[in-house]
Amino acid sequence: MLNTSLFSVLVHEQAKRYGDKTAMSYRDYEKNVWVPVSWNRFSEVVRKVSASLLALGVDVQENLAVFSQNMPECLYVDFGAYGVRAVTIPFYATSSESQVVYMVNDAEIRYVFVGEQYQYDIAFRSMPHCPTLQKLIIFDSSVVKNPQDTVSVYFEEFLQAGAGHEARAGKADAFAAAGHEENEELKRRAAELRMDDLANILYTSGTTGASKGVMLIHRMYHDAIIANDAVLTLGEKDVVLNFLPFTHVFERAWSYLCLSEGAQLAVNLRPADVLQSLQEVHPTCMCAVPRFWEKVYAGVQEKIRQSNPVQRKLLHEALQVGKAYNVHYKMRGLIPPVSLRLRYAFFEKTVIALLKRTLGFENANFFPTAGAAIPPVVEEFVHSAGINMVAGYGLTESTATVSCDRNGQPKTIGSVGRLIGGLQLKFGEDNEILLRGTSITKGYYRKDEATRAAIDEDGWFHTGDAGYLKNGELFLTDRIKDLFKTSNGKYIAPQMIESKLVVDRYIDQIVVIADQRKFVSALIVPEYNLLKDFAERHHIRFTDMADLCRNADINKMLLFRINTLQQEFAHYEQVKRITLLPEPFSMEKGELTNTLKVKRPVVNRNYAAEIEAMYVEDTPPEVPCPPPVTPSV
Repeated sequence: MLNTSLFSVLVHEQAKRYGDKTAMSYRDYEKNVWVPVSWNRFSEVVRKVSASLLALGVDVQENLAVFSQNMPECLYVDFGAYGVRAVTIPFYATSSESQVVYMVNDAEIRYVFVGEQYQYDIAFRSMPHCPTLQKLIIFDSSVVKNPQDTVSVYFEEFLQAGAGHEARAGKADAFAAAGHEENEELKRRAAELRMDDLANILYTSGTTGASKGVMLIHRMYHDAIIANDAVLTLGEKDVVLNFLPFTHVFERAWSYLCLSEGAQLAVNLRPADVLQSLQEVHPTCMCAVPRFWEKVYAGVQEKIRQSNPVQRKLLHEALQVGKAYNVHYKMRGLIPPVSLRLRYAFFEKTVIALLKRTLGFENANFFPTAGAAIPPVVEEFVHSAGINMVAGYGLTESTATVSCDRNGQPKTIGSVGRLIGGLQLKFGEDNEILLRGTSITKGYYRKDEATRAAIDEDGWFHTGDAGYLKNGELFLTDRIKDLFKTSNGKYIAPQMIESKLVVDRYIDQIVVIADQRKFVSALIVPEYNLLKDFAERHHIRFTDMADLCRNADINKMLLFRINTLQQEFAHYEQVKRITLLPEPFSMEKGELTNTLKVKRPVVNRNYAAEIEAMYVEDTPPEVPCPPPVTPSV
């Protein structure tokens, strides 16, 4: 049941409704068990956080930072801050020292909550460069403080400060009973929260320039939650695994929706553990980005390849029947014929059920997916496996969801669903998507020029994404800022090409090169283990990964595979040359954002020599066919 209470009181209102029911859980890595947190306990800790923030002298609308991987403490601080009308600014757990310094100084932050040792070390080294920064509050009690650190405290010490504040106010037993009289200041702050109060500042990942702080007010969350509730089948019986960082607007807004619905959150602390967490939690819902499903698809395809002939045939047949039933009929709003229904019912209870159980999706309700283009073959696979992927589109500036698939309405592979309530959409120059509504940001923190560039005089936010509507569904075509123009005057949408090619099991990462070039080329980070296996099977000798990536037969094999995937492309869109890289793109080298999006200018700069080498000859070679060695599918 949806609770639309203001965030200053939401958790406490839910505690009155659900009491000792589990609100969230997290893995205890020492005992290797999932620890439940009741709504009552959630509310209790949030109250303590609010009291402790008052004890620190946190002002109304003061900015606080949370620099941590996903932990229950992140939510405690969020809602504790809302209880005193403060603003939280989440930092990605992988943020560099320079990024932390920039954000702390930009937002004039006094207090930073940090998660584990990495975040503490970065934040402590940043302190001399941040004049406003006074104190670090450490979530993980195992963090070893710097010997020169005289100001930082652990989270439990911070909470005790709040209890002392209450005691000084004549309330020594303030947290001893649920029905205690609240601190008058806390009551006043919570009651005075306004819809137009700033809730968060979310700094963009900065793929094309300096990071900007997107301002999200409480009204944006409130209206987005109501709009999403109207179209999603989420409720208090759902168990939701948190996978994306809370810093990401998708996970943040989604988690707030889940809490408002009374659903249970399972907080995954370490992204690398998500597959294990899926097996342990058996969630009904989880929001994800296409890259997650690409990995699932690649894993299943590899499992099929390694299966014996009988198993391989059964899996192929099950997925083909699932595709016919779910994609060709159900998604289109059509009734499948009786024979197909019977065949699907058999596979659904046997092969597909086993597949879903193996992946941890046997209790699946729906899985919202957004953040980038979903390769059609991956989207088809997910639906063929009987998993209800809800494709959508959104931005930080739109409080996540702009559009999404609807139950009971036709869905088309490749679309990002239908516009949610409360938003207006129109198309501008170059088919750019323009948005207006109460869940759209009013601008960027202390960036008036950037705000004016993004939001026009009539209040339309310019997304930078191009698209079109067809039968009520929104389709994305390209990112306008990322459009390339070849030296022959042809426009290339690199993300579209990359999303089609990255599904190949030998490709881990790919960056298309074409801007002001005569033809399209690509930098490719291969799946190194699969590449080594291929080399060994075909007796290709190599000394190291760089040697293997340079091997002519390896390159011809991969280019041949690429050619089979790009037959539907126009000739000028097809990749003609490739360079395999012996090391992956990384955040350390500045090539990836904290959300793992490629920073194209940095990649172009770091690999300038490799790129130029692909264009030494003006005329590209013909794609090899057949390959010199026969690759296994």
